[in-house]
Amino acid sequence: MTGLSSIGTYVPRLRLTRKTILTAQGKSGGSGERTICNWDEDSLTMAVEAARACMAGAEGPVGGLALASTSLPFEERQNATIVATALNLSEDIRSMDMGGTQRAGTSAMIAAIDAVDAGGPDRLVVASDHRQTKSAAPQELRYGDGAGAVRVSADAGIAEFLAAHTLSVDFIDHYRGQGQRFDYYWEERWIRDEGYFKLIPQALAAAFEKAGVSADEVTHTILPHAVPRTAEAICKRAGLRPESIADSLQNQIGDTGVAHPFVMLAGVLEKAKPGEVIALVSFGQGCDVIILRTTALIEDKRSESWLSDGLARRAEHTSYTKYLSFNGLIEKEEGMRAEVDYQSAMTQIYRRRDMLLGLVGGKCPDCDTPQFPRSRVCVNPHCGSFATQTPYAFADKPATVVSWSADHLTYTPDPPARYGMIQFDGGGRVFTNFTDVAGPEVDVGTRMRMVFRIKEFDHKRGFRRYFWKATPQVIPTAETGEGA
Repeated sequence: MTGLSSIGTYVPRLRLTRKTILTAQGKSGGSGERTICNWDEDSLTMAVEAARACMAGAEGPVGGLALASTSLPFEERQNATIVATALNLSEDIRSMDMGGTQRAGTSAMIAAIDAVDAGGPDRLVVASDHRQTKSAAPQELRYGDGAGAVRVSADAGIAEFLAAHTLSVDFIDHYRGQGQRFDYYWEERWIRDEGYFKLIPQALAAAFEKAGVSADEVTHTILPHAVPRTAEAICKRAGLRPESIADSLQNQIGDTGVAHPFVMLAGVLEKAKPGEVIALVSFGQGCDVIILRTTALIEDKRSESWLSDGLARRAEHTSYTKYLSFNGLIEKEEGMRAEVDYQSAMTQIYRRRDMLLGLVGGKCPDCDTPQFPRSRVCVNPHCGSFATQTPYAFADKPATVVSWSADHLTYTPDPPARYGMIQFDGGGRVFTNFTDVAGPEVDVGTRMRMVFRIKEFDHKRGFRRYFWKATPQVIPTAETGEGA
């Protein structure tokens, strides 16, 4: 029986309170906070991190990867292939980008379920969004950045699939035309009354009939919604118990768009008991409904790493101006040192794709010495083997800081530039940039982990170069000023 064998999420470390946003605009009020990307994060880097969390400890190959988003960095270059390469998945897998609607993630999940039901191998579905808004738009307070991933397998896993139903209706609650940067929203009352109140109950009823369950059997209703205070009314119309409504996470992270059904699902699975029925709803030019039932395995697999650890790993970002700068919403003087042409050689990106995107180095089979980058000669002075190294992935290896520096002269969108030499557990060293570091969090001996991030922007050609950076394994949860 097809089900979810694992789940993972990623929410950025930085949090911007709604009070900070409103105060900067000369307004009062505001409760809760939203997640915001650091300058070197986007929907693609978040997708990689969510997928890594989902794949951690998973066994067996993945036969396909779908990446769902409405804010991917490349309009013509398959973004899913970048994620697959960063994860060091086989190049024989099927990969695809899905977008154009806020239900792209659940639609990709339904397609993955159908493929596995037909006898195919496991599928990995990743949803990620880094949506941007105009300053002072209502969505600026509601949106949040984040990603979620699920692995669909041929066994029941932690939650078995019961049924799904889709309504495809060209109901335009909002849209973003070609060449436009921001979404345009229609009137909220019309979206609520004609969209949510009519389409979602209809899709739920059809899904319940297919699954052979009744509305009052549902323990958890996952219902992301762009219009505030609508979930209770939708549940009433659909016959669902109001206490089944899952936490929307609006006060902690905001609405993460295409990723939000998966993010909310992770929160539900962290506390769900075996045998509970979950209704997963996603709205956008129609509606997807997926009905799941948790299994006994969830008691053994349950982990706070699904969501809670990411929520706890936070730093408050107090500068609204810097948030605008990170998102390109204001034009700032970057200085002469920023006047560099970052044109990337496509040939080198292709030939060294496993090194640049997958952080794959080499390991000598004669002396077991790992090194990065891979070379023809072993770096062990007592070995010297030639042309024998095999690929060796470093991305998931913990590391320790050997030396570091904070450079106030080199240009970076968030100075100072921090970088240093790190030593991987088991051997191998690399000189790399540090990220998500605030002041004294890094010193010699600090434990680090690798994260996939933007290295440089080629604004002239609209290209982004990605590589791996080091970040502290354990970050204090206390407020740290601007949280650079």
